[in-house]
Amino acid sequence: MHQRVVEIIREEINAIGGQELLMPVLQPAEPWRKTGRLEIDELFKLSDRKGSELVLAMTHEEAVTFHVAQTVRSYRELPLILYHFQVKERDEPRPRAGVLRTREFVMKDSYSFDRDQAGLEERYELHIGAYDRIMDRTGLRWYRVESDVGMMGGLGAHEYMAPCAAGEDQIVLGDGYAANAEVSTLTQGVEEVEGEYFKNGEPLTLEPAIEIGNIFKLGTRYSEPLGANYLDEHGNEQPIWMGSYGIGPARIVAAAVEQFADDHGISWPKALAPFAVHLVALGKPGTPEREAADRLYATLIDGGVEVLYDDRDDGPGEKFANAELLGCPIRLTIGKRSIESGEIEVQLRRDRRSAPGLALSGEPAELTRAVDELWQSLA
Repeated sequence: MHQRVVEIIREEINAIGGQELLMPVLQPAEPWRKTGRLEIDELFKLSDRKGSELVLAMTHEEAVTFHVAQTVRSYRELPLILYHFQVKERDEPRPRAGVLRTREFVMKDSYSFDRDQAGLEERYELHIGAYDRIMDRTGLRWYRVESDVGMMGGLGAHEYMAPCAAGEDQIVLGDGYAANAEVSTLTQGVEEVEGEYFKNGEPLTLEPAIEIGNIFKLGTRYSEPLGANYLDEHGNEQPIWMGSYGIGPARIVAAAVEQFADDHGISWPKALAPFAVHLVALGKPGTPEREAADRLYATLIDGGVEVLYDDRDDGPGEKFANAELLGCPIRLTIGKRSIESGEIEVQLRRDRRSAPGLALSGEPAELTRAVDELWQSLA
């Protein structure tokens, strides 16, 4: 599931001109000292055997700005978007909730580099479009909300939030309005009265949510202290204007689990499902129903369908419970009843709905096409 999210993100960032690279987790402390971020409590700090100060990066603004400062010389080399997927280390005071708040996690962070603020605004809007498409493609319910720049600094920021009961943040929602509760009262017309929020006198809704992405207009916050400059058309040296754009694949996966799980287990959105089909064989090896299930599995695999095949000797109850727990969108079952009726039983995981059966005696191409049509019909 994590890699499915990664591929969605990669496709959308590539589409706006992003160039992928890989930056180190272990970094010298000096650039962090120059930007004033070395004393952040959540930053892991260490020394090597020679006593040199090092950090384990929690974000990569310092590293990427140092790189660009060494390579970009002219206005002709801008704009530029660089990104990577990399492990982050963060000394969280209270790790919690599985993958929601951990000390080690993978994040996609991209960085834009422009000649001026107008260019930054353009790259920022490109990332908003890319992030909106990423969120839509994952199948999540989400909001883009106004937020604080926090330790990142800069000129402005937005967060991408997935509403769910397990969320550790609070968002304030109204007609055409969405903001992190922490900054909502900075918006003109918004006020908090005894824990309730109002905008121009109209009540707003407070909802818990998981933060799954954030974007920042950094301006020259990092380029000035780290010397990332360029020569403009007149030969004058100017600081590069930057943006920073983060998104957590594991947090998207966690949000999908929280939003779509039921009392029986996970119910994956199509785009994130580990397999399209969970094939359950009821019957011992050598029985007609097991042989039919084996043939169907081979047919679907040959047809390019992603299938999880449960051919264990466990009973039907345990197999069905495991299938619902794992949450693949489509479950196909072959047992004695299938041999008698000539049909493969079909159940859709979302809402646990039964669907019309598939002909067991169908030609391989027909079976594959029927399963593909069933898959395409899912929301």
